[in-house]
Amino acid sequence: MEESRDQRALRASDADRERVADLLRQAASDGRLSLTELDERIDALYAAKTYADLEPVAQDLPGATPTAPEPSSSPAATSREAVPGGRVGGRAGRSEGKAVFAGLVRRGEWVVPRCYKVKAVFGGAELDLRKAQLEADEVEIRVKAVFGGVNIVVPEDVYVIVDGDGVFGGFSDDASKRQPSGDPPVVKVYGRAVFGGVSVQRKGDGDDG
Repeated sequence: MEESRDQRALRASDADRERVADLLRQAASDGRLSLTELDERIDALYAAKTYADLEPVAQDLPGATPTAPEPSSSPAATSREAVPGGRVGGRAGRSEGKAVFAGLVRRGEWVVPRCYKVKAVFGGAELDLRKAQLEADEVEIRVKAVFGGVNIVVPEDVYVIVDGDGVFGGFSDDASKRQPSGDPPVVKVYGRAVFGGVSVQRKGDGDDG
């Protein structure tokens, strides 16, 4: 029992949260959760820090399994060893995120893949990179917003390139107006907004949002 409690107290990884998010989205698609319940659980999911925090989010849904790993294969421990600190480093989990009649939020400590695909269809996505690490010196975020919106917040120490087009929609780029000097890592944002919008902003750690 003591070992079980210790395992549940371990920090959950981004990959763990994404697995639970997939389970929630499937449950909503099957009619097991209302859109309101899905939204509430997604908020609770991305606020969860440990495996114990994750358990109540999906424990009443089919397919839910204990998320605490064995001590020898702990995702949390692997993440700490693979992410040495600094803006670049670490190993990303899922390479895509979807917000279809729902919301997607990535903030706090996570790893941005070399190529991250984001789709928002009648939904909204928020990607906050201020405390994130980049898997490589140059990463791409490919966005498709259809009757939806995507908001991307980048930190002060990355160079930003935004190249998107809108069809009865648009891209709002405030980040590339103020670029860091030297040879910083690069974040490229590409994509299309159809009856939707994509916003790219640069904010410091102490800024709201």
